[in-house]
Amino acid sequence: MGLYDKILACNRWDPEDFVPWLLDGVRIGTLRHAAARALTRWPRWFRVEPQAVHWINAPRDFAARSALLAEVVETLVAQGEIPYAHGELYPVTPDGRDRACCVVDRAAGPFFGIRAFGQHLNGFVRTAHGLEMWVGRRAADRRLYPNRLDNLVGGGLPHGLGLRENLRKECAEEAGMAAALADLAVPVGAVIYCRDSERGLKPDVMYCYDLELPEDFVPRCTDGEVQAFYRMPVDEVVEIVRDSDEFKLNCNLVVIDFLIRHGLIGPDEPDYLALIQGLRSPLPC
Repeated sequence: MGLYDKILACNRWDPEDFVPWLLDGVRIGTLRHAAARALTRWPRWFRVEPQAVHWINAPRDFAARSALLAEVVETLVAQGEIPYAHGELYPVTPDGRDRACCVVDRAAGPFFGIRAFGQHLNGFVRTAHGLEMWVGRRAADRRLYPNRLDNLVGGGLPHGLGLRENLRKECAEEAGMAAALADLAVPVGAVIYCRDSERGLKPDVMYCYDLELPEDFVPRCTDGEVQAFYRMPVDEVVEIVRDSDEFKLNCNLVVIDFLIRHGLIGPDEPDYLALIQGLRSPLPC
C-alpha cells in the first residue's frame, strides 16, 4: 500500500464501460451500458444509441425536467435498478452547480453518472508537539463505509443550499459545532476524482476546508452518523492513510491534500508530483 494507491483507488474507471448522457448535445452524465439499456423503457424521452444516450423531447423548464426525471427514478427504484431513494436533490449539470438543468435524487446520481458535489473539512489543532487532526469513525449503520474513519466534517452539497449555509449545517450535525466557529473554516480548494462504483460512475467534486480548532474543542455528533472521534498526531494519520484501508475511500484524498499543503508530505515523497496531479483528476467531458 502507499499514498498514491489511495489516489488510484478513487480514479478507477474504463470509459469503454460507459456512454455519455446528452441534453441538446451537451454531456450531463455518464451511463453504464446496463443503465443505458434500462432507459430504453422510455423511448419518448431517451434515444439510446451505441455511443450515447440522448435526452430527447425534454421539457424546456427546470421544474418540468426535474419532475420527469423523478418519475423515471421512481420506476427505476421500484424495479431495483436504483437501490433506494435518498430524498435529497442534487443538481444535474454539465459543469458547475450554477448551470444545473434540473435536479435528481441523490441516490440516483451514480446511475446517471452526474457530477456530484460535496464539502469536507479538516479540523486540526496546533500543539506543543505539532499538528493533530480530528477524525471521526462512521456509525455501524451507515449504508456506505460503516465503521470507517472519516474527515471531521464531510457531506454532500444539495441543490438550493449555498456553500456557507451547507457547511454550517454539516458542522452542526456532524461535530456539534456552532455557526460562529464553522464560519472560521478556510476554503482551500477542491479534490476531484472519477470512480466506477457498484451503483455507477461517481465523477465527484469535493470542496475542501481547513479549520484550526482551539485545544479545548471536542466534537459531538448530533445526527447519529459518527460513533466516535479521535484527535491524532498527523504522523499517525499519515500511517493510517498510507498503510491501511481504515479511512472512507475519498476521505484519504482530502487528508493527502491537507498533508501536502501543510508541508507534511514534501517533494522527497515517492510519487509526489503524481499525488498532486491525481488529487484533481479530469472528469468526463
